Amino acid sequence: MNTDKQLFTVSIYTENNIGLLNRISAIFQRRHINIESLNTSPSEIEGVSRFTIVVNITEEHVKKIIGQIEKQVEVIKAYYHNDEDTIYQESCIFKMKSDLLFEERQIQNIIKDSNARIVTVNKEFFVIEKSGRKEEVDLIYKELKSFGILQFTRSGRISVSKQPMEISQMLAAFN
Repeated sequence: MNTDKQLFTVSIYTENNIGLLNRISAIFQRRHINIESLNTSPSEIEGVSRFTIVVNITEEHVKKIIGQIEKQVEVIKAYYHNDEDTIYQESCIFKMKSDLLFEERQIQNIIKDSNARIVTVNKEFFVIEKSGRKEEVDLIYKELKSFGILQFTRSGRISVSKQPMEISQMLAAFN
């Protein structure tokens, strides 16, 4: 068993119940594990939510955590994958002063070179959206920072596994 820490994407399929996020995050907190990113959304199954949590831990720890998470009544199934087993993206948006767009040619080059897109422009500000790997988001942030970012936010990781998780078949068997 590999005892080196690495990034794992934990996918948790759940009923959508109040308080579940607190109980799941407490499982990580009790073990002093920092959550690198967290995303919740509807899943591919109607009425079922999906938590996508990224943690930097050993495989042994992630297996124990999956076991603890699955003990929660509302949890249908939990999975973990390393980066090689997933296809993932992050998104971010930047709000910048509008005059930069017209006065700083370099800004237009950064947007074009990074495959970002302009979402809106008005007299006071413009908004850029970028989706990609964490490294791509980090790079455009670094490039735009020197021009003065008014606001910045990024999403948690969203991902799909390369291998089927077969949650739909599992649920069909229950019904």
